[in-house]
Amino acid sequence: MSTAVLHTPLDAAFVVPAGACDCHVHVYDDAYPLAPTATFKPPHAPMADYAKVQANLEFTRVVVVQPTGYGFDNRCTLAAVASMTGRARAVAMVPPDVTQATLQDLHSAGVRGVRMMMLTGGLLGWDDLAPLALKIKDWGWHLNVQFNGCDFAERLPLLQSLNVPLVLDHTGKFLVPPKSIDDVAFQALCRLLDTGRVWVKLSAPYETSRTGAPRYEDVSLLARYLATNYPERCLWASNWPHPNQNPVPSSVALLNLLPQWVSRTADIQRILVDNPAQVYDFQA
Repeated sequence: MSTAVLHTPLDAAFVVPAGACDCHVHVYDDAYPLAPTATFKPPHAPMADYAKVQANLEFTRVVVVQPTGYGFDNRCTLAAVASMTGRARAVAMVPPDVTQATLQDLHSAGVRGVRMMMLTGGLLGWDDLAPLALKIKDWGWHLNVQFNGCDFAERLPLLQSLNVPLVLDHTGKFLVPPKSIDDVAFQALCRLLDTGRVWVKLSAPYETSRTGAPRYEDVSLLARYLATNYPERCLWASNWPHPNQNPVPSSVALLNLLPQWVSRTADIQRILVDNPAQVYDFQA
């Protein structure tokens, strides 16, 4: 079965602003062993391969998110960030008993958040959110939380109670995309954004869409609403190398969706440059 990447040129009418950031990629390198808890064998996808994708996107900044397959061993992610000489940040995975000394080392290496994966393969649970929030608060980090967005209404009180910024993956990661923006779970997501300390990534529509490529109309309905009504709370990400997708989608084709969701140039600037600079502590 072919896993070839579908290549697509960047829309000629779309001007990517200087300093644009891809806020969610994973780096997999065969030089680093997978954790015993890994649920699949990922492709060999080193940072050198992403550099080619980044050039096609015309981006200069990137956030490397620790894959669940490496567990709490962040070495591959940190090596990828180090290779980018100030143009990359990391979101790490850490155990609940992580020490402040370890957090100091991770901060110095470019980490600005902790990944909380609540779906298959994740190593942390809902009870770990509040204790980890306390540990990272003084570092100015965020919790990067991924779970089934259909549960937003149920999880809203806990998420609202946390005293650190939150970043939500993949347009809320609704495993069954709402058919209307009036959906209770989607409106709970919006209430979180109303707090002013939560951001959502417009990313990976293929992971949950029932209507499919190339336009992903069901997820695009949500992304367009978020980008229009909450541009100051949105980020964009490719989710490269798109693990477990066949055929592998084009990151450029996914970026070409953004101007279909966002009509104002100033909002493109916010989503691709200004918001990531704030969340991930990129210097001007």
